[in-house]
Amino acid sequence: MKIEFDVKKNNTNVRERGLSFERAAEFDFDSALVEHDKRKDYPELRYVAIGYLQSRLHVLCFTGIDGGIRVISFRKANSREVKIYEQASI
Repeated sequence: MKIEFDVKKNNTNVRERGLSFERAAEFDFDSALVEHDKRKDYPELRYVAIGYLQSRLHVLCFTGIDGGIRVISFRKANSREVKIYEQASI
């Protein structure tokens, strides 16, 4: 799968969260909870996914592109998001 992202935004994410957008290639989409991001009226169709990167839950916000995704944000899941994932997996 093709992964695109803004380089400056990625550098900020690495500096602030210790997580490169490149690692989205390792994100487990098969077991992820994926929903449309309807928080705002975005110009493109955005998705928010809660899923595993290695053994920890992460939140990946992305939009679809031809042959892959464009990463908007990527971070560790907080306790509220972990509960959402666990309840959806029951």
